[in-house]
Amino acid sequence: MITNKSEIHMEQLDVGHELPAGQDGTGEGQDAEQGITAGEAPAAGGDLERANAECNALQNRLARLQAEFENSRKRAVREQQEFKDFALSEALKSMLPILDSLDRALQAPAQTLEGFRSGIELIRKQFEDALAKLGLTQVPTRGETFDPRVHEAIEIVETASAHDNQVLEELQRGYKLRDRLLRPAMVRIARKREHGSEPEARSED
Repeated sequence: MITNKSEIHMEQLDVGHELPAGQDGTGEGQDAEQGITAGEAPAAGGDLERANAECNALQNRLARLQAEFENSRKRAVREQQEFKDFALSEALKSMLPILDSLDRALQAPAQTLEGFRSGIELIRKQFEDALAKLGLTQVPTRGETFDPRVHEAIEIVETASAHDNQVLEELQRGYKLRDRLLRPAMVRIARKREHGSEPEARSED
């Protein structure tokens, strides 16, 4: 009987000293892992916010640079067009006196053929001067040595009175705008004739 009482007493003692739930070895390990994860979460969130902020800043900077580039391109196009318009207006302004001269010639009473020719020559000289102010020059021809860069040979004439490849006659004037060729001069050039040979004229196709 004494033995049974002792066993009952030990069971009651064990029940009274049981540990609360969650305080055994397994519970402590889970709490430690949760603590580490909770500490890492704020750090990761801060890095993500900084990355987003840097990305937004770069996007804003790129947008500003694109806008500045587009404004610069439009400004350059506008300035180029303004320069062209200014140059064209100056060229047209220099032509207006010639138009005035033609109008006066048409309004003038009938005159002799010689007087009419004289008036046309004056207007042509006025037109030539206006073009010269714009940089237009005439290609030299008569007496010059043939230059394929500015001359176009229409005919080759054998002659003993001129040097080989010398320009004998100008058939159509050529013009240059400063150093740029606008139109070559059409010319007739010479080929030195040997003694005793017959003169010959040959056209160039």
